[in-house]
Amino acid sequence: MAWSGARDLKAQLLQLWERGTLLRQAASGQSGFPLHLTLKGPGSADITNRFEAVRAWSAELAATPRVRLEWQEIRHRVQGTQRLPASAWIDCIEDVLAWLGKQAEWDRFAALVRETRQAQPDLLPWLERRPLQALELAGDWARLLTVVQWLKDHPRPGIYLRQVDLPGVHTKFIESHRSVLAELLDLALPPQAIDATRTGVAQFAGRYGFLEKPVRLRFRVLDPQLQVVCGVASPDVTLDAESFSRLRPAVRRVFITENETNFLAFPLVPESIVLFGAGYGWEALARSAWLNDCTLYYWGDIDTHGFAILDQLRGHFAHVVSFLMDRQTLDAHEAVWGKEGTPVLSDLHRLTADERALYDVLRDNRIRTGLRLEQEQIGFRAVSQFLQALLGNAGPGSQDGC
Repeated sequence: MAWSGARDLKAQLLQLWERGTLLRQAASGQSGFPLHLTLKGPGSADITNRFEAVRAWSAELAATPRVRLEWQEIRHRVQGTQRLPASAWIDCIEDVLAWLGKQAEWDRFAALVRETRQAQPDLLPWLERRPLQALELAGDWARLLTVVQWLKDHPRPGIYLRQVDLPGVHTKFIESHRSVLAELLDLALPPQAIDATRTGVAQFAGRYGFLEKPVRLRFRVLDPQLQVVCGVASPDVTLDAESFSRLRPAVRRVFITENETNFLAFPLVPESIVLFGAGYGWEALARSAWLNDCTLYYWGDIDTHGFAILDQLRGHFAHVVSFLMDRQTLDAHEAVWGKEGTPVLSDLHRLTADERALYDVLRDNRIRTGLRLEQEQIGFRAVSQFLQALLGNAGPGSQDGC
């Protein structure tokens, strides 16, 4: 039977709670009571065919505490006049809380509303929009309000996040709560204190005027004759992106690889360095204008993401040349093929004709579903052969022939 019983009415209330509808009333100060509940009852045929069941249903509802019923009289040709529930109401929030057992949560949220109204009234819309999340953050709410007030008092502070010194606020607190703080600060701070061009958790620091941790670039010098670090031949160097951009090394070739072992074992090459890639995101490298005067070679995985990263890199350096990312290399390593879990499906417009053809083969699963060849599966004989072809007779490790 599709008649609404006490369990169904309670389920409606629980759904309103889980959607945050009832808590929003506490934040907004509005009352949604008396609250009308959906009540599905028996029809005339049910009274004829299931009269005892109809009576039991009616008695169950009548005995349900905290629910106010409105009744109607139905004149039935067989059973005569019957008085049945027509609608169901809850008259106050206290009845809901008692039935659902949510009084403690309600009191906790009401306390958050009072605290916020007194300390940061601009944040009340956030409580109304995200009441359940606010309940989850109840233990941290006072600290969040403290951070918001500190940013109002110190707009665009120009220090690192962990330099914020607030009693009771752990040094990692702001970093671990950047997502919710961004929503709160956007409500509480004046527009001039927010850099609207910086979006997302990763750009939290820049959005609100904190110093950002410098992005670091790691490279190896492949030519012992290059004195990047005085007195050290072929050093492995890590620099912040700004310092890297100021380099003016006598370099003709820059190799980029995404695998650390390949980076560490890359053979010596005259007038060259090798960069340890960072997957997606080449903005830090793009600051280095001197790379436009070098030939850039990119070596990534032969899968859709590898070509997508190459495509993104060419958005900053259009002259990048890929290597060991071709069909011949793929076919030669069939024994170590792997599977790509979530392939890229979008069109890539910066690939060469050969690269695009292989990308389409992978994207369209023409060989097999999710085919990939990770670059660490490619033996260094292939790397040496590529470098020999690139350098001519001199080969990798030689200091002439360039």
